[in-house]
Amino acid sequence: MANNIRFLDPKILSKISGMELRARTVVEGFIYGLHRSPYRGFSVEFAEYREYAPGDDTRFIDWKVYARSDRYYLKEFEEETNLSCHILLDASASMSYGSGGLSKLEYGSYLAASLGYLIFQQRDGVGLMTFDNEITQFIPARNKRGHLLSILRHLDKLELGQKTDLSLPLHQIAETIGKKGLMILISDLLDEPESLLEGLQHIRFKGHDVILFHIMDDAELSFPFENATRFLDMEGDSEYLAIPAMVRDSYLTKLNAHIEELKKGCGSIQVDYHLLNTSKPLDFALFSYLTHRSARG
Repeated sequence: MANNIRFLDPKILSKISGMELRARTVVEGFIYGLHRSPYRGFSVEFAEYREYAPGDDTRFIDWKVYARSDRYYLKEFEEETNLSCHILLDASASMSYGSGGLSKLEYGSYLAASLGYLIFQQRDGVGLMTFDNEITQFIPARNKRGHLLSILRHLDKLELGQKTDLSLPLHQIAETIGKKGLMILISDLLDEPESLLEGLQHIRFKGHDVILFHIMDDAELSFPFENATRFLDMEGDSEYLAIPAMVRDSYLTKLNAHIEELKKGCGSIQVDYHLLNTSKPLDFALFSYLTHRSARG
């Protein structure tokens, strides 16, 4: 897939006009990469064929192709699916941060659009919820072209919300969506792990699978600042002047402890946790989704 990373680079995507075109560019580039990679077994919209070999399961022979060619070919992966998937996108004020010209919210919206497009191509139902300290938009999961376009249009015009409070909207989501399915949470998770995990556990208790994409800016992860720097609270009026060399070790220690607590907590309630750096391409997230989807069967 290395030759197709450029299709998945978020900085390049920001130069493409329109969320539908961005999503299609990402997904088609990603699928092209899968075609050319050793990975197999994922349910996507297309079918690949290979010639029958002794020992292969004859149930997968495509008899229509045989009728046309007089040769036996197997469908490698094509699967009718009927999964209900909801993408939960954090649009709180902290998501507006971006050190490289691309904010966490922009990255998250590109990821949400690409996942929505891919889910739709799999013939699964896709829905969208955006939230800050409460649910701000709810589009139920369906599998119709016009429905997908309404989701992509909403992501294209996404407005920044207020303060982060993950607990309340997660509990609201657990009580709102009745049909069991897959929840994909995209957030910077700037909240207390205990309240976040309680909300996720409520969703799991309702019978949903959960994939969590923890979105962080590269500067948040590496703390590359050198000179005296003024740090602003993205969700309040506070600001702090600090010498980075004096606070770097303490900051990174607390950050890593926060991430480890989230990882451990998610593992204990069987939530699929993934940390994403906004400077990195989207292929890892899409592959993680397909892996989870394939394992779910």
